[in-house]
Amino acid sequence: MDTVLLSQFKDLGAAAALGLAAVGSGIGAGVAGMAVVGAWKKSFTQNKPASFMLLVFVGAPLTQTIYGMILMNKMAEAVSKGVYAWDVGLFCGLAMGFSALMQGKAGACAADAMGETGKGFGNYLVVLGIIETVALFVMAFSLGLLGKLAG
Repeated sequence: MDTVLLSQFKDLGAAAALGLAAVGSGIGAGVAGMAVVGAWKKSFTQNKPASFMLLVFVGAPLTQTIYGMILMNKMAEAVSKGVYAWDVGLFCGLAMGFSALMQGKAGACAADAMGETGKGFGNYLVVLGIIETVALFVMAFSLGLLGKLAG
C-alpha cells in the first residue's frame, strides 16, 4: 500500500476505538434514560416518590467511553512507533460500544422493574457489572495486544 495513503489514515484505529465506544455509550444511556423517565412518570401519577437512584442505570453505559479513550491514547502511542492497528481500534471500539448499548438496555429493564417494585437495586447493579466486564476485558486484552505490537 502507498505510504502516503497509509499515513493519511494512521489515526483511524484510534478514532474508531473512541468513536464507537462513545456511540454505544450515548445510545445505551439514552435507552436507559427513557426508561427512567417512564418509571418516574409512573411514580408521579401514583403520587409516590420518584427514586433518584434510578439515575445510576442511566450513567452505567458511560464508562465505556472512558475505556475507549484509554485505548485511543494507547493506540496514539503505537501510531507514533509506526503501528497502525486499525483492526484493533475498529473491533475493540465496536465491542465496547455494544457492551454499552446492552448495558443501557439492561439498565432500562432494571429501571422499569425498580420503578414498579422499589426493590432489587443491588441485583440490578450486579447484572450491569457483568455486562461492564465485557468492555473491561476488551480494553485490557487490547492494551496487552498493542503493547506486544508496539513493543
